[in-house]
Amino acid sequence: MTDSTVGDEPGVGRTLPPWWVVVLVGLAIAAVAFAIGRFSTFGIAGSTPGEGSADAGFARDMQMHHAQAVDMAMTIYAETEDDELRALAYDIATGQSSQRGEMLDWLVRWGLPQYDDQPMAWMAASDSAGHAHGGSDGEPLSDEEVREQMGMASDAELTALKTATGQEADCSFLTLMIRHHRGAIPMAEAAVDLASDERVRTVAETMIKGQTFEIQAMTSMQERLGCGG
Repeated sequence: MTDSTVGDEPGVGRTLPPWWVVVLVGLAIAAVAFAIGRFSTFGIAGSTPGEGSADAGFARDMQMHHAQAVDMAMTIYAETEDDELRALAYDIATGQSSQRGEMLDWLVRWGLPQYDDQPMAWMAASDSAGHAHGGSDGEPLSDEEVREQMGMASDAELTALKTATGQEADCSFLTLMIRHHRGAIPMAEAAVDLASDERVRTVAETMIKGQTFEIQAMTSMQERLGCGG
């Protein structure tokens, strides 16, 4: 069968129809949109995050991270012939585009630049929380190192995805996006621990749940499509 597998307990699985995966992913995206919309509309009282804050660092780094996810999702959306994968790619592209816009708006409201020259430096603010990132010698990370720590695809991998077709393209996308999501989760966890703005913490918490579920959904798709290793 082509059912997706979700584990009830370690080592034990049960099957759900593939359309349930799409429905549940949609619900996860809706939860993120609800959280973002609720806090954008009503606001939360408190101090405004400043330069060097975890709030600003998370907003900047996650915007960059999301940009690549949207690019990869739109690539496979146009290429794949698998309806379930196309639906997931659409949800990722639209959901993360919306989140990028919200995070851009945060920075505008806080009166802060959209970019800085030290990605992920904000995560080193709490070594005890296990979120320290950066070069071992304290020097800023190179672009390649930043991408690697964020789980992002290299230029060569993006080119290969854009030129692939059929099952190769589907499986390549799933491999890259699972890694991409796994790179995002520690960033969101750090934001939950370190951010001062309740909106940021709430959106980060919802992001962790949504992307964890999407990883499970994509892993099931890999099995159904016969993707190797």
